[in-house]
Amino acid sequence: MKALQYRTVGAEPEVVDVPDPEPGPGQVLLKVTAAGVCHSDIAVMSWPAEQLPFPLPLTLGHEGVGTVAALGPGATGFEVGDAVAVYGPWGCGSCHMCAQGKENYCLRAAELGIRPPGLGAPGAIAEYLLVDNPRHLVPLGVLDPVRAAPLTDAGLTPYHAIKISLPKLLPGSTAVVIGTGGLGHVAIQLLRAMTAARVVALDLTEEKLALARAVGAHETVLSGASAAASVRELTNGRGAEVVLDFVGAPPTTTAAGAMAAVEGDVTIVGLGGGTLPVGFGALPYEASVTSPYWGTRAELIEVLDLARAGSVDVHVETYTMDEAPRAYQRLHDGLVNGRAVILPNG
Repeated sequence: MKALQYRTVGAEPEVVDVPDPEPGPGQVLLKVTAAGVCHSDIAVMSWPAEQLPFPLPLTLGHEGVGTVAALGPGATGFEVGDAVAVYGPWGCGSCHMCAQGKENYCLRAAELGIRPPGLGAPGAIAEYLLVDNPRHLVPLGVLDPVRAAPLTDAGLTPYHAIKISLPKLLPGSTAVVIGTGGLGHVAIQLLRAMTAARVVALDLTEEKLALARAVGAHETVLSGASAAASVRELTNGRGAEVVLDFVGAPPTTTAAGAMAAVEGDVTIVGLGGGTLPVGFGALPYEASVTSPYWGTRAELIEVLDLARAGSVDVHVETYTMDEAPRAYQRLHDGLVNGRAVILPNG
């Protein structure tokens, strides 16, 4: 089968032929319908060899949907032909966190060598994907698989981040979304669907801010040195009760802290390497800073339910398997408006 692999440190990903996988005991084989392209992959491909926690080559893609092609011995709960989404943050299934459905925070994943597809295990940008356990599949139902694929991360991750701060997103509050790309433009829609907060979106270009307005942002601000002051002006000096940073670079984390309100939440989601000092006087009184990771399987079910209700609609650019390297280059260059999605069998 064809697969997009990161094969050599520092090299571009390439489409290669690899053996078709076969499901072992308890495993499920999917024929991949669609797979999302994420900035996390670019972050992984920027690491030097000594930082890579897994061997190469690696088949990329941690946002995947498909149809069940075969069930391994003992695998139950699905039938061949079922349309499913893949819950990506695989865990051991039995530790304290996994017992709560929080496999994204599995306490034994590193010890046991368990890694998500596309982030250590073979990923979804391939004609077929081997899923380790049926519990990591969620029925897709009537959802468009192309728009549903990004929801497994670009939907789930901001949904989880927003749920953390729901008690603060009351009428009259302000939520800021920094970075309106794959995750950010979904976060805006989730905030509008789940809260009464005013949503302010920040990004570097008017094109990206136009998408932010189209999906529901009440206000938009160009990122830059004056962005925090602009947010404070919009809030009459109060600041934002919740700031969601989907970039995470040093300039954006600094701005996030500068625009937070007293008792505000700053949530750093992006992998841009930025940090935020915490200490008396460094931030407004009682401000909280957190850096969540992905979300739970139950939350993925909730995100898909929101999509079925029409509350979330991912803006996508589609690419064939042979075009997949170009999709990553466009994402790297900041040219993707929304989410790039690969159709491995399209």
